[in-house]
Amino acid sequence: MIHGGNQSGTNFTGTPDGREGWAQFFLRQGYAVYVVDQPGRGRAAFEPDHYGVAGRVNLENTIRFFVAPERYNLWPQAHLHTQWPGQGAPGDPVFDQFYASQLPSIENFTLQQELSRDAILALLEKIGPSILLTHSQSGTIGWPVADARSDLVKAILAVEPNGPPFFDVETSPRANTSTPDWSRYSATQGRPWGITAEPLSYSPPAAKATDLSIVQQDKPDAPNVNRCWVQASPARQLPNLQKLPILVVTSEASYHTPYDHCTVKYLEQAGVHPTWIKLGEAGIHGNGHMMMLEKNNMEIAAVMSAWLAKALPAAQ
Repeated sequence: MIHGGNQSGTNFTGTPDGREGWAQFFLRQGYAVYVVDQPGRGRAAFEPDHYGVAGRVNLENTIRFFVAPERYNLWPQAHLHTQWPGQGAPGDPVFDQFYASQLPSIENFTLQQELSRDAILALLEKIGPSILLTHSQSGTIGWPVADARSDLVKAILAVEPNGPPFFDVETSPRANTSTPDWSRYSATQGRPWGITAEPLSYSPPAAKATDLSIVQQDKPDAPNVNRCWVQASPARQLPNLQKLPILVVTSEASYHTPYDHCTVKYLEQAGVHPTWIKLGEAGIHGNGHMMMLEKNNMEIAAVMSAWLAKALPAAQ
């Protein structure tokens, strides 16, 4: 289990209101569970001489994007958020416990991917073939790990993986613009290799990221979702990821809700066959991005476990 940005393995070992986490759930399902801290965070101490600048934790963004998006409505689905176990504000003991777990992380996004990719590969070489559960920022770690050593990855559970392809979405209030805040792309590419900042093994090969020819959709796939960036036809393929069962999980109210479909679309265009579970359509309502900590976290874990039982019947 690999946590996301500004987080640590505590995301999976319990909730800020004292309930059990996904680690305990999957242990009871019979899995051996490894909960890691990415380099420079938590148990993997920050080394400034090696890691450079640490990005700071932002209180307002923690509230806006993680615990109380319904109070800000920065994207169309935010008002549906109901599952945070507390008031979502400083002074509430649940929020204070959660905010105490937020950690500075390596500011260089590409370096964080490189270090974490290599660390996870080293771990898998010790423990053997495993299922990768990634969340948010660590989604960009799962793909290159599986690309490099598909023999060591049984499946990927990508919980709202970092995206969308190529460009970040700048979900922040801005006045005097005709473009909705939730659909505005950044000017520079955060993931020049499509779903990562690091090279992937495309076929035909791409020697550099600019070899990937990309276009943006003329129209979005549905109301209140982003127009995706995709490869121009014919699309290069990702043959190593094609070998694996992959599940993408998206909650009903997260800031990922307007654009996770772009990640799924990109994978499909590259010949990968992910299963995409939209929790709202599966009858699980009200979740945000930190779904593993929310009131119905075990219900979501059960959905992933059921998928694994079908995708990998002998995985336990």
